[in-house]
Amino acid sequence: MINIPLLSEICSIPGAPGYEQKIRSYLIDKASKLADEVKTDAMGNVIAIIKGSAGLKKIMVAAHMDEIAYMVTHIDDDGFIRFHTLGGFDPKTLTAQRVIIHGLEDVKGVMGSKPIHQMTADERTKAPKISDYFIDTGLSKGEVEALIGVGDPITRASSLEQLGQCVSSRSLDNRVSVYILLQILEKLAANRPTYDLYSVFTVQEEVGIRGSITASSGINPDFGIALDVTAACDTPGMVPHEFVTSLGKGTAIKVMDAGTICDYRMVNFLKETAKKQQIPYQMEILTGGGTDTAGIQRSAPGGAIAGAISIPTRYLHQVIETCHTDDIQSTIDLLAAAIGGLDQYDWNFK
Repeated sequence: MINIPLLSEICSIPGAPGYEQKIRSYLIDKASKLADEVKTDAMGNVIAIIKGSAGLKKIMVAAHMDEIAYMVTHIDDDGFIRFHTLGGFDPKTLTAQRVIIHGLEDVKGVMGSKPIHQMTADERTKAPKISDYFIDTGLSKGEVEALIGVGDPITRASSLEQLGQCVSSRSLDNRVSVYILLQILEKLAANRPTYDLYSVFTVQEEVGIRGSITASSGINPDFGIALDVTAACDTPGMVPHEFVTSLGKGTAIKVMDAGTICDYRMVNFLKETAKKQQIPYQMEILTGGGTDTAGIQRSAPGGAIAGAISIPTRYLHQVIETCHTDDIQSTIDLLAAAIGGLDQYDWNFK
């Protein structure tokens, strides 16, 4: 059973890339009640360690805590705010968004653009650009500047809603994985794995997997599993060759994304584990977009045997990202079984 109030709480906490203070403090508090040791590195990653019963090797599981966001770049004479994006945005999704600017105080704002009534026929048919948008706080320039400055982070304002058997919210990418990793810590605190488990809540994934690179180089894991969302392509307008995953058909075992070809041994291990435990799963090939998998796989001295487990998600990088609760549960089940079975698998090259 998914703890919807906890997932909603996790999604509501701001965490722009490089400005993860609030979600980091929250995770330190939560993880400290479950892990043997919790620490942070210089980048701001939160590393929660559960010592294995025979800690001969290290497992690193990563879930990034940051969310796509914006940064203040300019305040004009009328108090309107210009911004730069932190992470990948489809410009048309900015229309009609509410945002929160995190200055000396949190200030609410709305994304504004030229009204359709004033657009030329040519402007109406053109795709919008990020530069077409500004933020309106309803305040004068002086009032804005008293609270907000260049460089302040901006996050989107949206709450989690239940839609049938699904949940929809901003920042399920990747707060759903943060939720899953906390659930794993709770499970394993009472049932220790054989190997040492390093659960890492990484920073700055949305701007180039920066946190996982630093964390992996410091931990030097033998095995690595990244947790992230992936594209669900089961909506109108998609064609078969664009398919990645579907909602409600199980967790996704990554084969590759734009930044990683997963170790075939890890892929096979995860498939065999899912079959043995009768956990619904689907295979994922994501040709656009990368994940912390690449940082884990390549940043440890000598590399790590790395793969990823993904949660199918509709409407990625929008404020209505949508996941199926059954897929969330199957991800928890597969990850827990995989961590518990790593020591029983033949990892030799074949």
